[in-house]
Amino acid sequence: LEHVIAANGNNKFISYNNIPPDVPKIKTKSNSKGVLMMDTGNNDAAAWIVHTVPGFPKARTGYLFPPAEIQKGHLLICLTIKEDQIDTIGKSMTLRIATPLIYYNDIPDAQMDSRPNLKKLANGESRLTPPLTVTQDTTTTGAQSLKVTIYSKGEKSRYVWTTRDKFLKSDCKTFGRNLKLVTSPISVDGHASSLENDVSQWIVSEPGNKFCVVDKPYHKSQAKEPAMAVCIDDATIFGHFNRIAQNVENCV
Repeated sequence: LEHVIAANGNNKFISYNNIPPDVPKIKTKSNSKGVLMMDTGNNDAAAWIVHTVPGFPKARTGYLFPPAEIQKGHLLICLTIKEDQIDTIGKSMTLRIATPLIYYNDIPDAQMDSRPNLKKLANGESRLTPPLTVTQDTTTTGAQSLKVTIYSKGEKSRYVWTTRDKFLKSDCKTFGRNLKLVTSPISVDGHASSLENDVSQWIVSEPGNKFCVVDKPYHKSQAKEPAMAVCIDDATIFGHFNRIAQNVENCV
């Protein structure tokens, strides 16, 4: 985050959060939080940070993690990507279905003009579609790249860690498409974390090897709200979260 919290001549970014820092409560159906950044110099370097922290990060004003969130469980994922993947992320039917609330953007016009989907995203030209009904694939950079899917409907059974309402329960009615809620509390590296103080929202597939971070809770009221899931297909990452999700509620 060093290039987000402090001024940098080449690193420019878009930051979105349904609860922006230092802004009174804004009415939005989005729950997405993240940062899309790129190097506008000669380096082909970019990153996408997906997270769950309200009021974070503050742009160009120094590092400050919101004090009210320190005692809560959060999830932050940083994906190193190539610059040509930025427009893929902003592409119609991917990030734009989440209708993110953008509170900071200093990407130069020349860079935006060459990325039409990112420009539409920044201009708020979102297309409202049912949540998790489309798919877009991308990959991270590096020697061991990861396949990342900006998610569609789940094609597998899955274990879900998120807040839940009084109406929706674990559901095993459809063979091969079960949805099982992870019981609270969970154990993360030996530390207990409950739904009351953990606001991370994630899914592991059954069978593996997909781990997904989702931006909406498991509530009946969210059925037609804009939403997005970012999924990573990797056995090691899946294994860590699958161990955390070992205890689930019985299906109704």
